[in-house]
Amino acid sequence: MSQQTARGGGAGWALAITSVAGFMAALDNLVVTTALPSIGKDIGGGLEDLEWTVNAYTLTFAVLLMFGAALGDRFGRRKLFLTGLTIFTGASAAAALAPGIDELIAARAVQGVGAAIMMPLTLTLLTAAVPPAKRGMALGIFSAVTGLAVASGPLIGGSLTEHIAWEWIFWVNVPVGLALLPLARLRLKESYAPGARLDVRGTLLISGGLFGIVYALVSANVHGWTSARVLTGLIVGSALVGGFIHHGFRSKQPVLPMRLFRSRAFFGINIASLLMFLGMFGSIFLLGQFLQRGLGYSPTEAGLRMLPWTGMPLLVAPVAGYLADRIGGRPVVITGLALQAVGLGWFALVLSPDVSYAAQLPALVIGGVGMALYFAPAAHLVMGSVRPAEQGIASGANSALREVGGALGVAVLASVFSANGGFESPQAFSDGTVPALWIGAGAVALAALVAALIPRRSKATETPEPSVTASAEPAGDQVPAAV
Repeated sequence: MSQQTARGGGAGWALAITSVAGFMAALDNLVVTTALPSIGKDIGGGLEDLEWTVNAYTLTFAVLLMFGAALGDRFGRRKLFLTGLTIFTGASAAAALAPGIDELIAARAVQGVGAAIMMPLTLTLLTAAVPPAKRGMALGIFSAVTGLAVASGPLIGGSLTEHIAWEWIFWVNVPVGLALLPLARLRLKESYAPGARLDVRGTLLISGGLFGIVYALVSANVHGWTSARVLTGLIVGSALVGGFIHHGFRSKQPVLPMRLFRSRAFFGINIASLLMFLGMFGSIFLLGQFLQRGLGYSPTEAGLRMLPWTGMPLLVAPVAGYLADRIGGRPVVITGLALQAVGLGWFALVLSPDVSYAAQLPALVIGGVGMALYFAPAAHLVMGSVRPAEQGIASGANSALREVGGALGVAVLASVFSANGGFESPQAFSDGTVPALWIGAGAVALAALVAALIPRRSKATETPEPSVTASAEPAGDQVPAAV
């Protein structure tokens, strides 16, 4: 009886510690969106710099996420969780103290490194601490907490920016991180994965490749598409990504085995996820600023007005899960992606410097419902597309591709924005945002078509039990974590 009580107490501590850590990392995906105008006004920086305040975090998070899981498997999950949490907390303080935009971007990149080490290990540690009979409930609570972070990110960022200062969107992480460190050291148990190996070559190839491509996209409107730095970034980045794909086929234990993409189910849900985040994340990046620069809302008002979109998954996710159990995940995901595309297209149709909130509300609600219908069953489709022994790799790959999609979305849609408008006036901001939203809507619509490649009969309707020895899925498999 005493052992059961002790184990229950340990499970409760593990749930609390990993949920709070997940909340912080998920929050930092979107918390800056409503603070960007204030950051630009305070420490300078144009559109290119503001893009990097978002992408420096999502890009390092994405490309190092699976490597972080492998580090934990090999050197100790609790040890690496503490390392990642320490880096994340220190980088948050550095971001708050940044005297200029370059220093802020650098701190955001280091934040992403910390999150990439910390986040893949949260569910592994939680799964190891919770008895199998209670694991589903614990994972549900964890997902709800990280979902709350995503939903409240723009509102929290806007409120802190308006009522205190934008620096506090980063300062808020510091006391929480400092409190979690001793608790995690005392309350979490150490664990390892036998025979875990590190794919340093694959990590370097994909990191360099994605950085080159995103750097080129972000720089294109400032330096020109035919400039040496843009062409070099595109060519070298593409070559490195090609090398990563080749490495994934030939290496014995690559960070991402390319053979998994031979499965229609795995290919369909992962490419759909990348496109979904490309359209959604890039759109949120622009709309969060349009509500302030174009319509004159305060940061808090902008965050509140985005809640019908970002917060809808918290309300609709249970319904989406029920539908996925009854009719399968494939039709629910396709419907969700189609609704998200309709929502973004609606925005593009009504957006203008004098558009009312009532005219925007249907787009927010439709997009939010679509997002919820996508996220709930997507995790099951990912996990059901591979063998149980490969579920850790599969979920890590899906989370990484979503983060990559988010970074590409900010870069691509901001590039379209710059080519058609600017910050000069509300009309100029609207002129740039509308075509960018059409691109975002097109990307999500394409995601719906790709999701149709998923076989009709899939194991995804079953809920696989997470493997404790595999690298557990990073946070956000049921919510927009690159968000």
